[in-house]
Amino acid sequence: MLIIGIAGGTGSGKTTVVNEIVSGFSSGEVVVIPQDSYYKDSSHIPVEERQKINFDEPASIEWSLLVKHLKELKYGKAIEMPTYSYLTCTRQQATIPITPCEVIIVEGILVLNDQELREMLDIKVFVDADPDDRLIRVIARDCVERGRTPMMVIDRYQAVLKPMHIKYIEPTKQYADIIIPQGGNNTVAIRLLADYIDGRLQQNRK
Repeated sequence: MLIIGIAGGTGSGKTTVVNEIVSGFSSGEVVVIPQDSYYKDSSHIPVEERQKINFDEPASIEWSLLVKHLKELKYGKAIEMPTYSYLTCTRQQATIPITPCEVIIVEGILVLNDQELREMLDIKVFVDADPDDRLIRVIARDCVERGRTPMMVIDRYQAVLKPMHIKYIEPTKQYADIIIPQGGNNTVAIRLLADYIDGRLQQNRK
């Protein structure tokens, strides 16, 4: 089993990179585990306070459960991956069954932040992008998917996203084996990474 971590700032193009990689392999060969699925449940917090939750700091993630699930997959056990709603800021009752496969991609802004998780990764990737480009993508995404106005997104970017990126996300670039500049637009880097993964899989099959 090959475990790959793909990190990078909000709006850097991580999802595009992941989708491009997955599209190059047969169904069942690769499974993606989003870091976002492991946000801690906030149902005990009053609704008006949930919108103030800082999702960009390591303390917001239940790392122990994510690591536990990765270990179970590595040992050949299926897991029930949690799901999280950004609209209610709560963990949902529904789970997603995940069975062991040849390649697991763990994707999220803070994936390279947790040491125990980092040590489980065979390949560590950091997707880099210009801050202005990231902000534009975040505005487009949050207005459509999370019901926020452009001004709400900009205020949050200045108050939370930017300082958290500088404090927690950008420093993890030092742990990356591969850095993909220009985010999802860097088709050459994505193809090289996919070819490398394929080569490792071929070796494992021998």
